Amino acid sequence: MTLSLDELESHLFKCADIIRDAVDPTDYKEYILPLVYYKSISDEFETQYSEHVEEYGKEFAGRENLYDIPVVPEGYRWADLRSVSDNVDQALNEAFDALTQQNAELAGVFRADYIDADALDDDRLGKLIEHLSKHDLDRESVPPDMLGEAYMDLVRHFAEAEGKSGGQFFTPPHIVRLCVRLVDDFADGDTVHDPTVGSGGMLIEAAEYYHNEQGGDPAKLTFTGQEINPDIAAIATMNLSIHGLNGTIEREDSLSNPQFTDGEELTRFDRVLANFPFSSDWAKSELQDDPWGRFDWHEKLPRADRGDYAFIMHMAEQLKTPATDGTGGKAAIVIPHGVLFRKHEKRYRKPMLESDLVEAIVGLPENLFQNNSIPSAILVLNTDKPEERADEVQFIHAAAEAFYDELSNQNELTDEGVAHIVENFREWTTEERVSRTVPLEEIRENDYNLNIALYVDTTEPEEEIDVEEELGKLRELQEERAEIEARMDQHMEALNYE
Repeated sequence: MTLSLDELESHLFKCADIIRDAVDPTDYKEYILPLVYYKSISDEFETQYSEHVEEYGKEFAGRENLYDIPVVPEGYRWADLRSVSDNVDQALNEAFDALTQQNAELAGVFRADYIDADALDDDRLGKLIEHLSKHDLDRESVPPDMLGEAYMDLVRHFAEAEGKSGGQFFTPPHIVRLCVRLVDDFADGDTVHDPTVGSGGMLIEAAEYYHNEQGGDPAKLTFTGQEINPDIAAIATMNLSIHGLNGTIEREDSLSNPQFTDGEELTRFDRVLANFPFSSDWAKSELQDDPWGRFDWHEKLPRADRGDYAFIMHMAEQLKTPATDGTGGKAAIVIPHGVLFRKHEKRYRKPMLESDLVEAIVGLPENLFQNNSIPSAILVLNTDKPEERADEVQFIHAAAEAFYDELSNQNELTDEGVAHIVENFREWTTEERVSRTVPLEEIRENDYNLNIALYVDTTEPEEEIDVEEELGKLRELQEERAEIEARMDQHMEALNYE
């Protein structure tokens, strides 16, 4: 049976119904996502293994280097799990342990302990396994792009179930699509990095864009990310794998302990995409003398309770430059609006602008994030701006109603809105009340304030008045009033009122 994407998404999301009330909704992702991943690689491994056995024999099929997916050990394949009826929780734990021992790259990925979840008894877990057994998830049955999309949809559902906290690991797809398109024109060999990678959505969108829009092979790009939350880092690793992408996700805080380094310097990338935690605390006191030299835009570091510019400086340092790499790098960073105009942060805006690092600023509508209405923007950095864009910054006001739909619980950029933004950016367009390219000298005159309203008229246009039409309406109202007054006079006369 061939599944449609909608059918596959519905099939996977029914897993949540099976364990509903047995675990908290915030824990759905910990128990379901690894199991879906296990099912998909087990099915594909069985398919590849059977083909090798049939063609070359069992001994040949046992060679691990034949497989482009994790090797699933004998005795721990999906059919083996399905045959267990007692102590299913223990069998699952053992299966994930065996898979990790067989595949060193999966170390630390499977963190759920099914035994610890008391309410996930044999009956619930048996039903969960049996439900997933209804459909094969090998590549022939379900193409990797479809499975990947369904998996991302599952991640999105779980983020929504978690509410505000879920937004920490999942950026809405329409924002992700916009970020990728603002740094597009990928090429074979490019490196794409997200220092606050969450569930991996930015990296996956970059891969899909390269394949679908540019006709490229994502296998020729390198994807990396870092995530402080080990459970979410595990989801990102599985997400990349289930999409068929080669990538590396490292754990730890990107500011305190960057994992991507080349000797005494940070690794530099062709593209950086990120939605960092807005105005969060950071380890300022520990990084006064940063060994990587990231925070040198001013002698004073950003406030300990507001790490926005610490993240921006970190990402700027992660971009390739013509001087160091012979080529430039681009970044699209989701930021809170305050970054653009907070007075005490002028000390960071000035060097960022004077080094001609800022290419564009895109103001977004409010209420785009789950349970978070804070106004946001996208900061586009480019270490090698085209000559015709030198010493200019494009400001795009995309917060008007024409750019988004108002949904029941949040707003969402429309495809047309995203296309409008991207077209203006690519064409370096000045459009009334939408976009304007501004010379650096004007920004200097505004004391390096980047508030979009200083450069683009963001007020709603006044409705044009048709004078002839309005005069016609006035004459009609005057005639109507005269008629009413005449009737009132008749009534008053009939009642003998003076």
